[in-house]
Amino acid sequence: MTVSVDHGQVIPSPLMESSTSSTSLRAASPVPLSLESLVSHLVASKRSLSSVEQVWRANEIIGSTKSHLEAAVITSARTSFLRSGIATHLRTLKLVHAHNTAVALEGAHEYGEVVKTLDAADHRLKDTMTRLKSTMVENRLRPKSDQEKSLLDFVDEGSVEKVLLTLQDSIEVAQSAHQALVQTNMAFHNDLKRVERLTGGPEVRRDHSAADEPPECSDIPVASISPIPDILQDMEGRSRDMADSLESLVKHFDLCLMAIKHTEGGGDAAIRLTADLPDGAGMEEDVAGAPQPIGDKERQNMLDVIAKDADQVEEVVMEICDHVTAMESQLETVAAYVARLKEDDSRVTAAFNVLEDIGRRLQAFVAQGHVFVMRWDEEKMKITERMDELSSLEDFYVGYLRAYDNLLVEIGRRQFMEQQMEKVLQDAARKLDVLYGEDRIRREAFMNDYGDFLPADIWPGLTNPPLQFETRPKDGRERAPDISKSVIQRAIRRVETGT
Repeated sequence: MTVSVDHGQVIPSPLMESSTSSTSLRAASPVPLSLESLVSHLVASKRSLSSVEQVWRANEIIGSTKSHLEAAVITSARTSFLRSGIATHLRTLKLVHAHNTAVALEGAHEYGEVVKTLDAADHRLKDTMTRLKSTMVENRLRPKSDQEKSLLDFVDEGSVEKVLLTLQDSIEVAQSAHQALVQTNMAFHNDLKRVERLTGGPEVRRDHSAADEPPECSDIPVASISPIPDILQDMEGRSRDMADSLESLVKHFDLCLMAIKHTEGGGDAAIRLTADLPDGAGMEEDVAGAPQPIGDKERQNMLDVIAKDADQVEEVVMEICDHVTAMESQLETVAAYVARLKEDDSRVTAAFNVLEDIGRRLQAFVAQGHVFVMRWDEEKMKITERMDELSSLEDFYVGYLRAYDNLLVEIGRRQFMEQQMEKVLQDAARKLDVLYGEDRIRREAFMNDYGDFLPADIWPGLTNPPLQFETRPKDGRERAPDISKSVIQRAIRRVETGT
């Protein structure tokens, strides 16, 4: 660019206009500048023109940020769409899981009640069998050659073992089916939780704070409001400021070059010092062009501006560098945000893949609940039947115990009746003896009075003695066993109390 100087016109300070931080102005008195001073200012100004690279870098940063913005919009839209679909399916799958979980819990409750009832029945049966085993049969009831036996020796324990084995098989089948359902439910639950963690569902924060291990998704979902537009707007503002600052530096260089060209002996120095200007500064025409003639007043005005602006060149360069540094930091923020978006998209995609896998196994998962219900109903019916058999056996054994006690009571009753019969027989024997004595005396008296007159063969039984009678058990039948009264009394008490 070329700075034209009209006669009588005051040259404005380019750096004073553009710089945000101003320094105190010097007095308006003329500032004499030698060629050496002007060359020094020109060198410093030439060095400041390397800031054009910072401006180029700023444009590259803005381009990268726009690319990141485009990628962020696409990735965020895809992720939001997937997350919304996943959330809808997840709610449905949770209802399915809740149903199967309720089936498992109900089955576990019923199973627990059945096992509790079975344990009680088994305990009662074993207690009854223990009583049978501890109740020894009275020796007087068995042949002398037999060894001592308990009531349990007269029953078949195999029937009990058979029922218990059948019950055990049914319980194991039911338990296996329930365990399979629980494991399937747990695997399904873990898959759903994994989807929630990957998509940053409502459990992520709670899981992250409660667990020792960090969740698979270390961060919550990226914020829905992108910071990139605000950052891009700030970058563009910084870029405009940098462009204005660079333009001011170019104008300052232009003034320094013009001042040297209008100084005696400065032409060669200007050509030598501008031989390697940075590309893109737009100074080619200014370097090659011939200087326009100006008056002393205009030249002095130019020197005053150069002197004032020379102190601010470094400050303007630092401002440009600060802008680029800030934009580099902003670009890192944008890149990190986009990286998080892509990571979030990867996690949501992984969650979608897990959801697809769940969908392929969903029919089998639902069927598992139905299979458990059917199998449990079958086994529950078998268990109920076996428990009825167990209860019947327990009732039979209790009746067996009660019957044995009543047997002892019956033996006691028979002993009493035999004793009463013996008393009757003893009384009859005494009466028969008296009658026998009387009959014998009367017969002897008759024979004494009339025997001599009666022929011996008139009646063969004339001289027979009186008849004699015997009292004994008929047909040699056994009497009631001789059981001690104490044993019978204990049996009577058990029968009366029902124990």
